[in-house]
Amino acid sequence: MTMTTRTVEKYETTATAQRIADRVHGARHLLVVTHDRPDGDAIGSTLAFARAARSRGVHATIMLTGPFDPSLRTLLVDEQPLFAPGSNPPEDVDLIAVLDTGAWSQLEHLGSWLRTRIDQCVGVDHHRTGDTGFADRIVDVSSASCTQVLIPIIQAMGVRLDTPGTGGAGSIAEALFAGLATDTGWFRFSSADAAVFSLASRLIGAGVQKDRLYRQLEETARPQRMGLLARALGNMKWVANGRAAVMILSPEDFTQSSGSAEDLAGVVNAPMTIGQVEVSALLSLNEPGPTIKFSLRSKPPAIAGGFFVDVNRLANEFGGGGHVHAAGAKFKGTMAEASAAITKALERALP
Repeated sequence: MTMTTRTVEKYETTATAQRIADRVHGARHLLVVTHDRPDGDAIGSTLAFARAARSRGVHATIMLTGPFDPSLRTLLVDEQPLFAPGSNPPEDVDLIAVLDTGAWSQLEHLGSWLRTRIDQCVGVDHHRTGDTGFADRIVDVSSASCTQVLIPIIQAMGVRLDTPGTGGAGSIAEALFAGLATDTGWFRFSSADAAVFSLASRLIGAGVQKDRLYRQLEETARPQRMGLLARALGNMKWVANGRAAVMILSPEDFTQSSGSAEDLAGVVNAPMTIGQVEVSALLSLNEPGPTIKFSLRSKPPAIAGGFFVDVNRLANEFGGGGHVHAAGAKFKGTMAEASAAITKALERALP
C-alpha cells in the first residue's frame, strides 16, 4: 500500500459531526485507537465510540497501546480489545478513528501502520496541537475531554445518550462520564464549566453511578503506588524559589518498590497540596534506556485573571503537549540532564 502524507498547516476542525457519523455508517470494520499509555479520557472515548458504532450495526474493534492504570481495565467489562505491542491491527479495517490525540509522537506503536492508511483515518481531539494530517477531523479545544467532543458525533449517528436506565456498567454513558470526570479531575479543574456539569447531569440521569465509578477508578490502586510515591517524594527537590517541585523515579526506584509505569497515576499531583507550589514535575524511567518521561501539572490562578503556568507550553519545549494544567513530554538523555533541563524551564516560567 502506498504511503500518503499531508502537511498540517493548522490543527483545526475540517469536518462536521455528521461527516464523521456518515463515514462510520459507511464502514464495514471500524478500528478505534488512541494515544499510547491511555488515560481515562482516552479509554472512555474509545469505548464510547466503539459501542455507539456497534449500536448502529457497525463492526468495531478497539486497540490500546502501552501500559495504563490497572483501575481503568474495570471499564472494559466484556470488551476484548487488542493490545499493542503484541497484537497487530486487523488488516480488513476500512475506517480508523484516532481519538484524544493528533500527534504522531503519541502514536509511537501504531504510527507507521497508520501512516500507510491515513486516508482511512478520522480524528477527534480536544488538544491544541497535532500533526497527523487526517483529512476529516474535529478538534474542539473548548471541550474538557475528548468524550465531550464525541457527543455531537454520537448524536449524529442516531444514538440516544440520556434515556433513563442506559448508563450502567459497560454502557456508552458510563464511558463518556469516565472520560469527562477523569480529565477534569473529577470536576475540580477550571475546564469543568457549565457545559461539563450539564453533560454530567445528563449522563447521571441516564443511570451512571458516579460514586461507584469514583471508587472503581480512583480507590483501587495497588500498594506499589504508595511505594513509588514515597520514593518520588524522597527524591523531590524544590526549584524556582520553592514554587515548583521536581520528583525523580529511576529504574532502581521501580525495582525497589516492585512498581511499574501502571502505578504512576496521581503521583505527580502530590506536591500540589503545598500552598506555594505552582507546578509539579515527575521525571520517570522505569527501565534502563535513553527516554525519560516528563509529567507536568500546574494550578489554576488563585484569583480570577491571576498568574498561572501553562504546562502545555512548557511541554512543547520538549516536543510534548497536553493541556494548560496537565501535560507531558519525553526527553532523551540522562536523568541528570533531564532534571537540569526541566529545572531551567521551570525557573524561566516562574521568575
